[in-house]
Amino acid sequence: MEVKIGVQHAPREIVLESGQSAEEVERTVADALSGKTPLLSLADDKGRTILVPSDRIAYIEIGEPATRRVGFGAV
Repeated sequence: MEVKIGVQHAPREIVLESGQSAEEVERTVADALSGKTPLLSLADDKGRTILVPSDRIAYIEIGEPATRRVGFGAV
């Protein structure tokens, strides 16, 4: 699942591939934005953890699950 996080006063967005479902990511984001947690914490496919202060989140874009394409004919 591709997740894009826009951070206030940052020129670039954070892009990560997460193994979590869209519902899990949405629940985690909702908890962070409601003030239940001071940090948005998401893990990517490589085992890294991304932490973003909840009060600095500008937007979150949750994409479609990534499909693996193999070969030269994949379009």
